[in-house]
Amino acid sequence: MDVKIIGVIGAGTMGRGIAYAAAFGGYRTVLEDVSRETLEQGIDYIRRTFDDGVTRGKATERQRQDALAGLSTARSAEEVCREADLLIEAVPEEMELKLEIFTLFDKFAKPGAILASNTSSLSVTELAAITSRAGDCIGMHFFNPVPKMKLLEIVRALETGEATVAACAEVGRRMGKEVVVVRESPGFITSRINAMIGNEAFYMLQEGIASASDIDKALKLGLNHPMGPFELVDLVGLDVRLSILEYLHKTLGDKYRPCPLLAQYVKAGRLGRKSGRGVYEYSVDEEKKPS
Repeated sequence: MDVKIIGVIGAGTMGRGIAYAAAFGGYRTVLEDVSRETLEQGIDYIRRTFDDGVTRGKATERQRQDALAGLSTARSAEEVCREADLLIEAVPEEMELKLEIFTLFDKFAKPGAILASNTSSLSVTELAAITSRAGDCIGMHFFNPVPKMKLLEIVRALETGEATVAACAEVGRRMGKEVVVVRESPGFITSRINAMIGNEAFYMLQEGIASASDIDKALKLGLNHPMGPFELVDLVGLDVRLSILEYLHKTLGDKYRPCPLLAQYVKAGRLGRKSGRGVYEYSVDEEKKPS
């Protein structure tokens, strides 16, 4: 499949970042969301991120103009499906919702289109099984914030075709990503390891072993991690991390049992940067800065 048009379903934090990367890679990019407000915010984010990139010398003015000229929105997911060569869903990490999107993909996508999920832990094989084109289904796990994070995990499901893997790897490279290919397993590579580190950090915090800031400092300075586990979970979202842990606990056993303190924070609405408070507190202005 020669990918020329990329459709992104979901204009939230991940979807808008993926659409930015697609436009940056020179692809004609179509972004869609059920919320018009979220869609408009997504387009505004992409414009501001390109502006910031030009200011910092990460992109030229010509690149910015060409990318934005090739960026558009759609009124419905069906409209995107009929046009795109590669469809990437970036809806919340809930299997039922993703199954609905893949059912829609299967019904409306043109023959040969690649159907991709941005899931960070769920089964792409299960998503592919509800379609009539399992060989065209794949996982493309981007990382937040997408414009800055270099890694793209390509997840090969049970029946994913070699041509599908090759096409998505080329898309990732054109987006400026470093690509790794992983056979599907719960949590893939990064989510599986990060979930365990982050969960253990919460157990340490719950037990009063050290403060959140000292745990973060220890992992950054002692293990050379670019971010501490609490800084990272606040960026990703505590609700997202809890959902991943619940899935890993169900599929891989007790070593992934979510820390009660993490669950308590989520119940209290402390979801991280997006809610203004997670493990740490954030100002409104800080949340609105382009990633």
